[in-house]
Amino acid sequence: MENMEVSFQKFKDLIQSELTNISYNTWFSSLELYNYTDDTLLFKTENTYIKDYLKKVYIDQIYDFVIRAFEFPYNIEILTEDDIKELELNKETTNKQIEKSVDKHKDIDTNINRVGTNLRPNLTFDNYVVGKTNLEAQLNGLQVAEHPGTLYNPLFIYGKSGLGKTHLMHAIGNFIVENSNKKVLYISCEEFTDDFLQIYRTTGNESNEIYNKFKDKYRNVDVLIIDDIQRLAKKTATQDEFFNTFESLYATSKQIIIASDTSPNDLKEFEDRLKTRFVWGLTVTINPPDQELKKKILKNKMAGHEIGKKIPENILDYIADNSPNDVRHLEGAINRLYACISMFSPQKIDLDFAKEALKDFLGNDIYAYNSIGKIQKAVADYYGITVETLKSKKRKAEINNPRQIAMYLCKIKTEETWEKIGLEFNKDHSTVIYGCNKVENELKTNPQLKKEVQEILEKI
Repeated sequence: MENMEVSFQKFKDLIQSELTNISYNTWFSSLELYNYTDDTLLFKTENTYIKDYLKKVYIDQIYDFVIRAFEFPYNIEILTEDDIKELELNKETTNKQIEKSVDKHKDIDTNINRVGTNLRPNLTFDNYVVGKTNLEAQLNGLQVAEHPGTLYNPLFIYGKSGLGKTHLMHAIGNFIVENSNKKVLYISCEEFTDDFLQIYRTTGNESNEIYNKFKDKYRNVDVLIIDDIQRLAKKTATQDEFFNTFESLYATSKQIIIASDTSPNDLKEFEDRLKTRFVWGLTVTINPPDQELKKKILKNKMAGHEIGKKIPENILDYIADNSPNDVRHLEGAINRLYACISMFSPQKIDLDFAKEALKDFLGNDIYAYNSIGKIQKAVADYYGITVETLKSKKRKAEINNPRQIAMYLCKIKTEETWEKIGLEFNKDHSTVIYGCNKVENELKTNPQLKKEVQEILEKI
């Protein structure tokens, strides 16, 4: 067994030397040599998701590394803990060889020029903080980055503002630039629109020249990443051009990555043919961070910062507890705390100091960057329930009525769409419309409800 363990370590070393750190750490770091027979190696990994991906994408490379490390063409089985329990239960092992999947790879040019991509090099997978609420999006994004144009096309990422969609898109683009010779372009919806409108601002040959440059910019790429696609709403001519761009790229297996604050089906004022194409590949959502992820984000923000080493755990708990579900607000809170520490040089950085430093930032108006969240918090506090309960699927009157009131207040006190409000309550837009209409009608005849709504408005 000792020789086999040496060979297995050589096998792992080969993989690590030929893959990127993020690919190795995500897919291979948990791989173990569980057992072996005369002609089969049994590898163990931590879950079915990784097992299936290794079999689907990396199996040819695994066979190659096995031959190089073990100097024998072993068959390969990849198992999870559940698979092993089943094997032990049945008192039998398997020698079935896994069918090889085709995985063609091009030579990598690590010196690819980044100029013209619009990518921010500091936004990578390495500093993208992952938790339960964004793990699926991160894994899917990495798969696309490893195999652009072949797995999920388009990749459609959606979620409310401030949750890390843009970071993930830049991470995908940077990974592709660093590990291939593909031409990548990140663009905002506004820039795409402005570029297209330039065509209409000119006439004659100049207009044709600008249009040709436009097509060259957007169609002569291997990966097009476009942010905030929802802002194409009602822009019929620009939608038509984006449709043509999409068709051109898709027909030649070029990767398309799109981000939006709402799902494809909830993109109103969009042509059906576009919404249909948005779901051709894979649609993933990034959900608001839970308590655990908030603290991980705060710790990541403080990593390497001298002041960060002096901040105790209970202050992180306080910030995470009192911040809205918005990554930008978390970063703002820690920056505000740093500024106060630098300004006042306190002898002791404790919870009382943090509360005083952040009282305006995390006080009654803690949802300043998210008015929907602010209203949800006010309604939940008024009726003695939690925001999580307000957003749950429970339909009891003592929960459903406050939920409808919250939806109604969101509609009259913010400029958000029906779809965006629905996203924040985990409901579709029709449920929001129904609830708002119900509250609006009851306010005309129910003085008690009118009193409750007025008292909540005063808190907001």
